[in-house]
Amino acid sequence: MENYLLYIIFFHVLGAIIWIGGMIAIRFAVHPALQNIDDASMKIARTLEITGRLFALVFPFIIIILATGLMLSFSFGFSGHTKLSMIVHVKEAIWLVMTLNYALMVYLRFKAQSAFLGADIKRAKEILSPVAKYMLPINIFLGVMALFFGLVLRGF
Repeated sequence: MENYLLYIIFFHVLGAIIWIGGMIAIRFAVHPALQNIDDASMKIARTLEITGRLFALVFPFIIIILATGLMLSFSFGFSGHTKLSMIVHVKEAIWLVMTLNYALMVYLRFKAQSAFLGADIKRAKEILSPVAKYMLPINIFLGVMALFFGLVLRGF
């Protein structure tokens, strides 16, 4: 396992960078730029396209984070009630909440897509509104916290 540890850590961190970085880019660069589109139908169409691409991009990396996180936990023996194991459990809880939030965002996106295809632009916008206002910022915050705890673990 030691021979592969560097690669496991690399893919774990890469997955976190892509997931968290993608959310940061969407929320703080792409979303404000989309607000400059005056045509509501076009704005929703672009939003649905962008979120669909982001969600498809990050899904395999969520799986990679899960798999590599489990490998790291087992290889370092983070079990029991030590300070390190508590940090690992906090990270696991953070990633679980982030994944559930991601799944809800995917669900809302598909629901908004259905409304959009049914020509209900107002309803599609209402469905997507919590994603940009609350859900992405929550996942960004949680992701940054998970990265911090990962650095704390690497310091031990």
